[in-house]
Amino acid sequence: MTTARGRIQRLFAQEDLNFLLTNRVPRIALTKAMGRFSRIESPWLTRLSIAVWRLFTPLDLSEARHQSFRSLKDCFTRELKPGARVFDARPDVVCSPSDGIVGACGSVQQGQVYQAKGFPYSTAELFGPTQDASAFEGGRFVTLRLTSAMYHRFHAPADGTVEHVTYLSGDTWNVNPVALKRVERLFCRNERAVVRMTLASGHAIALVPVAAILVASIRLHFLDVLLHLGRRGAHEMPCSAPHLKGQEMGWFEHGSTIIVFVPQGFELAEGIAPGAQLRAGQALLRRVD
Repeated sequence: MTTARGRIQRLFAQEDLNFLLTNRVPRIALTKAMGRFSRIESPWLTRLSIAVWRLFTPLDLSEARHQSFRSLKDCFTRELKPGARVFDARPDVVCSPSDGIVGACGSVQQGQVYQAKGFPYSTAELFGPTQDASAFEGGRFVTLRLTSAMYHRFHAPADGTVEHVTYLSGDTWNVNPVALKRVERLFCRNERAVVRMTLASGHAIALVPVAAILVASIRLHFLDVLLHLGRRGAHEMPCSAPHLKGQEMGWFEHGSTIIVFVPQGFELAEGIAPGAQLRAGQALLRRVD
């Protein structure tokens, strides 16, 4: 990394500056514009965009399956080389569904969890008016934040069947740590999907991908539908989609957050604490009942 590039990356890594730059702009309009721009298929524009992207983030494409990209979206949603992510095969382990940095994590108490210290939100509001979150009372949650430079695809954390998806449209606040300490109930305000699964063990689990600024859409392969800001309101999508641990479920088109919920009978895996950086497939939670 050049000295100049290092200085630029350190500058834009400052969370306060990042918050000011991304949350004092027309977020939804900018996100839609980014979605359109990222889909432009132009070799020279894509190379230029990736070069600019690398000025601001530590983007590493060494694990990418392909080294040339048709568009910026193609780079955002890149596949990795076979074997780049190995999922913990132990049957009592729920793996991290994505690369990410652990944010708030802990237990669900009286229907509340935390986005940051002193900033609670309710699971009922997060899941939306049509979903019952009571199955996770007394259970555990883990928040995983994906930065823009990370691998953006997410995978089944364990063997199980996806039975229902609720898509909830919303805002596109930045989800960096500073925003989480300043914007109350941020995850409940942003665009999100609630993916309900039943594990092979019979336990319930929920994955809640939350979009953010510049995240133009969420793709879920098993529904063959693109969830994006144009889909207003709550959309209910019942399904029956079996998944094996590690099977790809979908992707974000930039970077955002996934919140994982499990019921009583699970504990955090060793080393899971705020600030820990994970790769998809590492142990996230462990069944103890």
